[in-house]
Amino acid sequence: MPQSRLVADALGVVTICLVAVLVVLGLFCIIYSFYFRSRILGQGFSQLSYFSGPWIIRITYIFFAVWWGVGEIIRLNLLRHHGRVLDGLTLEWQEKVCKGYIISNLGFAEPCLFLTLIFLLRASLQRSGTLGRKWNVKTAGFVLVYCIPLFILQLVVILIGPKYKEDHNPKLRSYFIRAASSDANHDIAFCTYPLFSTIFLGVFATIVTIYLFWLGRRILHLVINKGVGMCMLVYLPIADSLSLRSLQIDTEARRKGAGNECNDTSSLIAYQSPVEGSLVSRNSSASGKRGSISFRATEKDETSGAAFVELSLFNPS
Repeated sequence: MPQSRLVADALGVVTICLVAVLVVLGLFCIIYSFYFRSRILGQGFSQLSYFSGPWIIRITYIFFAVWWGVGEIIRLNLLRHHGRVLDGLTLEWQEKVCKGYIISNLGFAEPCLFLTLIFLLRASLQRSGTLGRKWNVKTAGFVLVYCIPLFILQLVVILIGPKYKEDHNPKLRSYFIRAASSDANHDIAFCTYPLFSTIFLGVFATIVTIYLFWLGRRILHLVINKGVGMCMLVYLPIADSLSLRSLQIDTEARRKGAGNECNDTSSLIAYQSPVEGSLVSRNSSASGKRGSISFRATEKDETSGAAFVELSLFNPS
């Protein structure tokens, strides 16, 4: 797409900033991977060794991401303007840089990113086999092997495509195979995407995306288990917490009520051990007042096993 120099330079600065952030985060993740693995091996946390198993593939994934980001910076026209870092490169070398970007990023870095992500997700479905170096080495080999077809296709587009157009098919549109367009007035080569390269990468990305959807569906059902996930992880803990809170409040209220009743009863009734027959005690000092309290304790019946305590309130009237 034709862009003004100001817009192109602004996009270039944003790209450089984002790639710089990507590199910093990548270095942090690599350092933390080594730290996490050393903690597991050094302190005997064998239960966590499963999570640190694919550490080589994780670092490889970061390496591919950084490689891709650096390629995006190299292709920027911002660096080839007058007075920039790459100033002094001839037009021919600038075109070679653009061709190298297509082969490197579209033919190697981006496909390897997709493939490495797939193998990392597949590792979460395996109960064993991701604990040793053998799995990491084998996975790295598979990533490189599966990337070879697309890498060869990009080589064909960039290296053989122009010669084929010149010798056999002059009517072929140049945008199908062109990786750079030249500006002779400013001695700058603008990097472009050959349509064939975009089509090949798009087909590859479509296949990989379909497989990722299928893989994600398996992870959703086998690992996350969506039919229990929302209830077990979100709803039920909240419901249990609220129930326990209500139960705690109810229990405290009952304890307070029971304590008040015990205090009221103990103020009226004194403990007295059972005796034969009945014993009636009246408070003579309270006989002239509004009422008196009579307490009778009866011993336990031998036949029925029942015992009773009677509390009577007598009113002088």
